[in-house]
Order: sequence, then structure tokens, then C-alpha cells
Amino acid sequence: MTITSILDTDLYKFTTSYAYIKLFPYAMGTFTFSDRDHVRHDEGFLNALKKEIADMATIRLTADELDYMSHNCRFLPLFYWEWLASFRFEPEKVKVWLDDEQHLHMEITDLLYKVTLYEVPLLAIVSELSNTYYDHTPEIPPMLQRLQQKIGISDSNAMPFSEFGTRRRFSYDVQDKVVAYLKEHSRYCTGTSNCHFAMKYRMKMMGTHPHEWFMFHGAQFGYKHANYMALENWVNVYDGDLGTALADTYTSESFLSNLSRKQAKLFDGVRCDSGDEIGFIDLLIERYKEFGIDPMSKTIIFSNALDFEKCLRIFNYCKGKIKCSFGVGTNLTNDTGYKPANIVMKLSQCKMTAAQQWRECIKLSDDMGKHMGSITEVQACMHELRI
Repeated sequence: MTITSILDTDLYKFTTSYAYIKLFPYAMGTFTFSDRDHVRHDEGFLNALKKEIADMATIRLTADELDYMSHNCRFLPLFYWEWLASFRFEPEKVKVWLDDEQHLHMEITDLLYKVTLYEVPLLAIVSELSNTYYDHTPEIPPMLQRLQQKIGISDSNAMPFSEFGTRRRFSYDVQDKVVAYLKEHSRYCTGTSNCHFAMKYRMKMMGTHPHEWFMFHGAQFGYKHANYMALENWVNVYDGDLGTALADTYTSESFLSNLSRKQAKLFDGVRCDSGDEIGFIDLLIERYKEFGIDPMSKTIIFSNALDFEKCLRIFNYCKGKIKCSFGVGTNLTNDTGYKPANIVMKLSQCKMTAAQQWRECIKLSDDMGKHMGSITEVQACMHELRI
């Protein structure tokens, strides 16, 4: 069984789940799987995946996990963890199939505060199962040797980073070894996005909110208002906690043009997840200066397909201009000699209540070719935003 703990996921899944409960308890959504590499699978793989998904029904929040999370997530109330203790995954709601070309498809629909919890575990299952089913064996000593070199880059430059690699990890065991090694050897690893490993190794949990939060607001309130409304509602829930704003759901340029001075002052910084990092640094610094805000009081979190050499180039550029840190994912948890899976699972449609018509959810990106959604809706969004 690939997933054995409900905490074996990213922190922002819980923070977003609670935000839905508090503000949009009747909202529903569908998450849809996409394999950007269009890998072909056979019926044996599909059946193995269905068994893994069926096994998710046994996962629950344990008493020890409830106690740990309730004492280490002050921004989430106890009643959320008490609710989560009663939550169970419902495998029958996960539709999974192969098309005529043997490409994998998967989707799940439920109340948003529940359905959001499926995304990361399902991706982790597909990634690990792909490796075990096709007999990929990780070479651990070379992986750890490379990890030692990565830590050396961080340590010698006082470059902070955190581990963000759950969704596309090689396997649970590989991520476990990586996090354990980071805990023991890294001076500047600030934490992990994975709540289970944070608990296991007494590390800080990292994360704020995902693209889906902005995609939901775009579908419900319009693309011009999506970024502003999403940030305002996040503040309404968390009152200044979890203050890293995600910039690129409808392009960073649109985000920065809509960013208010209040939001710029209130949020600790922003996360850059696509596009040209150097160009984004310059644009963000310019925007802060327009607001009369010292950029050195703010932090950019970079998280776009990072390796440590790329991190160092960005880190050196930021010196003396703005603070920065890095969320490194696949390069830490799937650097095993095999090509990592290029898979995502995104919110594809939503509605505010069961009676409302479904509305398509889309995502633009600062990387061309990574827009998500129908051509018609993407073009409508770009027209509305004058992109």
C-alpha cells in the first residue's frame, strides 16, 4: 500500500480544505488528472492502480496525528482536525480508465473541502506505482551522494530551501530517506511540505495555498477579480498567517497589476512557480518600490522545476535586492536515474452549490504550453485580462 497516512500530503491541502469549509462549505469541484508525457499503460497497471485507490478507504487520521497537528498548526482550529479524524476517502468516487491509446485518465468530484484532499495522494500513488510496476529500482548510494552535493551548495552559500517533493516522488521510501538525510545533514533546509514527514522528523511544515484557490475564484467571480478576491478571502480565513501569495495562476503580470498596497504590505511575499525567474524578480521589486515597500522586507519562494545550480543562480541575483527561498521537489525526491513522471491533477470545474451550473476552471501560466483548460475558455480569459 503506497499511502498509509492521511498526513502523507502537502500542508496546503489542509489549509485550503479548511478555507473551503469556512467560506464555501457547499461548493463542489472536479479534479482531473493529466500526464504531460502521454505515457502508455496496460490493463495490469490500471488494475494495480485501482487496488491502490481502493486501499485508500482504510486511511484515517490517528489520535497521535491529531494531537501533533493540533499542537503544531496554530492557524488551523482543533475542530478541523476533529473533522478530519472522521473523514474517509471514498474510492468509488475516483473514476480511472485508459483511453483507446492507453493513456491514463482519472477524475473525482465531491465537495471542494473533501475533494482537494485526493490530489497529492493520487499523484504520489501513480508516480510510485509507475516505478514499481515497470521494475525501476532506485540506486540509493548514488542518489545520496548527489544529495550531499546539493546540500553542499546550500550550506556553502547559506541558501535556504525546503523539500516540496511528495506528489512526484519516486516512492515513499525514497522520500523518507531524503528527508531523513536532510534533517541530519542540512544546515539550511527550512522544512518540508509533507505533514507526515514533518511529524516523523520534527521538521517545520511549509506551505500556503495552491493554484486551485485562484482557479475557483476565477470561475466564480471572473478573471479580472480572481487574484484580488482570492487573496482577500485568504486573509479573511487566516488573518495574516500563511502569507505567501501565489502569483502565476493567471500570469504574474496580471497578478502584479491587480496587487493592492494593503495586500503587498500584509503578505510576507510571493511564490514564483513558472516563467522567467529573473524577470519576475525585477517586476516584483519594481512593484514593491511603487508601493513604498522595502523589497528586503519581503521574500520570494521559487518552486518551478528547480535544481540546486538553478537555485544558486537565482539566489545570487536576489542578493541585496530581495530575500528568497526555494521549494525543491522532484530534484530531491525523484533523482534516482529514471525520468520522473510529468503528471499533474488540477481543478477542472466547480460550482458554488449543488444547484448551480458547472463552471470550467482554467489556469494560465508564465510558461507557454502549460495553460490548462479548453482553448475557448483560455482565450476568453486572455481576452478579459487583455493578455
